[in-house]
Amino acid sequence: MFRFLTAGESHGKGLVAVIEGVPAGLALDEDYIACDLARRQAGYGRGARMEIERDRAEILSGVRHGITMGSPISLLIWNRDWENWTEVMSISPVEQEIEPLTRLRPGHADLAGAIKYNLDDVRPILERASARETTSRVAVGAVARKLLAEFGIEIHSHTVCIGGRWSKQIDPIDWAKVENSPVCCADSEAEKAMISAIDESREAGDSVGGVFEAIASGVPIGLGSHVHWDRRLDGRVAQAMMSINAVKGVEIGAGFAVADLPGSQVHDAIQTSAERQWRHASNRAGGIEGGISNGEPIIVRAAVKPIPTLAKPMPSADLRTGEAVEAHFERSDVCVVPAAGVIGEAMLAIVLAEAVLEKFGGDHIAETLRNYRSYLESTGPRRKHD
Repeated sequence: MFRFLTAGESHGKGLVAVIEGVPAGLALDEDYIACDLARRQAGYGRGARMEIERDRAEILSGVRHGITMGSPISLLIWNRDWENWTEVMSISPVEQEIEPLTRLRPGHADLAGAIKYNLDDVRPILERASARETTSRVAVGAVARKLLAEFGIEIHSHTVCIGGRWSKQIDPIDWAKVENSPVCCADSEAEKAMISAIDESREAGDSVGGVFEAIASGVPIGLGSHVHWDRRLDGRVAQAMMSINAVKGVEIGAGFAVADLPGSQVHDAIQTSAERQWRHASNRAGGIEGGISNGEPIIVRAAVKPIPTLAKPMPSADLRTGEAVEAHFERSDVCVVPAAGVIGEAMLAIVLAEAVLEKFGGDHIAETLRNYRSYLESTGPRRKHD
């Protein structure tokens, strides 16, 4: 089983991740992980924090001479901004009085978290609820991506909407162009409109959200299961996407659009190819039917709300007194949709890595690949002479 745990606070010493279940024999190094971490920090509309941090994951265990050992992999990402928060976030008690944070931010975990944990200072909630934690998940996702590459599975993302500016549908998507776009958009005209939307929000002291789409290609038939609710692949993907900070909606394939269409315009006709491979005439299902991958690309979209920390704060209340105040403002982004896409890739990779090992798992990558290849040999359409 592929599973992971993260720890760390936004302004603490650093972030930690521990990954269990990666087979032995997989080539892995810090430079590979660093590529995705750099992509997460990029994107038009990011805040000043990204100018401070230079995220890089140190591999502390589980890898020897560039090859995984089958034991847990631990990763450490130092927070460079820690030096500015050593007293506020000190592990040990400090002599000087630290001013509590009590001005609640609408749309954040501040109020609910403080009430749940019986706190009169929001700082402990803010620190862990911060999207800074997703840095660890992107590092874990890079490890999952490296594993999936062994099976020919690739994952990409692109921005389809920011602030109501939608890109047109482009097929095929030029992924190199997406990577070079400041908003990770394949549509040049939409890119300009998205940048304008971000600029307008920044000038207004506001923030802006949007939608990203993550696509996994090369996924074989048979990942996930229909037999239990928590093994359904679409449910696992949706939960993973909803766990990303600021994501408020998820759809797979045609998603909500299918509610307005007759079945004949929703379901994907089944075909076979000359190579005796199953295929579909379309992919409105988004690569998953009955909780199981069907061999088509898995396509998932996520709606990202505007960041709740605003330069022009909203009306709010003080946690201790209940008095009306302006919400707390702490250095923040204007738009995180492109970065959220990278996090979405990571979460999709994690779910698929878990599903691949669930289906084909072995203690060594060679064993896992043997199981995978043997399975593929048996999955073509049955013929009378078989």
